[in-house]
Amino acid sequence: MPKDFLSLADWQAEELREILARASELKKLGRAGKRPQTLRGRSIAMFFEKPSLRTRVTFEAGMSQLGGHAIVLPPEQVGVGTRESPADVAHNLSRWVDGIVARTYSHALVEELARTATIPVINGLTDLLHPCQVMADLQTIAERAELKDARVAYVGDGNNMANSLLFGASVLGLALSVGTPASHRPALRVRRRAEELAARSGATLRFCEDPAEAVQDATFVYTDVWTSMGQEEERERRRKIFRAYQVNEALLENAAKDAWVMHCLPAHRGEEITDEVLDGPRSIALDQAENRLHAQKAVLERVLLR
Repeated sequence: MPKDFLSLADWQAEELREILARASELKKLGRAGKRPQTLRGRSIAMFFEKPSLRTRVTFEAGMSQLGGHAIVLPPEQVGVGTRESPADVAHNLSRWVDGIVARTYSHALVEELARTATIPVINGLTDLLHPCQVMADLQTIAERAELKDARVAYVGDGNNMANSLLFGASVLGLALSVGTPASHRPALRVRRRAEELAARSGATLRFCEDPAEAVQDATFVYTDVWTSMGQEEERERRRKIFRAYQVNEALLENAAKDAWVMHCLPAHRGEEITDEVLDGPRSIALDQAENRLHAQKAVLERVLLR
């Protein structure tokens, strides 16, 4: 089992299934008013370069509910790369806390922290990957269908969400269709790695430019913002590029009649998704958001109690 939780591609299918099963169990326990104190006396440091609602609240609340403690480290306080090197930060934190959650722009920075730290490092999001979100997404899908039977379609920008969905699907053997403009496909190294993993698991990965083709007969239709944090200057150009990829009622006519709609949030309403769809009966975006709490609690147990 890997020490760190940086990418779903580093984990075996059975390990991810066990984490998902534990997440489901923790959700049921929580709704019954039971909170196992499995992380009593444990602490994590949370280093966030990027703003956060779901990641910060769910990790901080998750640690508290399991009996542990989370310490939030604003970037201006730590000064990684300016006041101190990533290696020095990792060495120091390894002496004080039991784990690190890092939410950064650069994926290389999270990898450097993990390489240097002697404690587990969890990827809370980078520009390349968002594995904790996909664990919550997989839990949300599994609450409605067998993962092996789910037909997932992702449309929009081939960003960190698309990359992590590719890894999750390829490890667990899902059918995933990715519809993006040719200029904004998921990262080549991610596609190649996902195809290698899919060859072992039996996952079906498909890439296309036509959003209607991508969502054809899909039982889950997923989208994300067209302009991610750090890309604000490109927003108008991106709106033109992705206009045809909006998840709206017309696009959903191509999906299965009982298809669910997914979004990792926050949403740019009226861009990648319409209010009608996001707030409609097909949307399970808030279930995904809730499951961030349960999935991350299971991840925390897995890496901190190894």
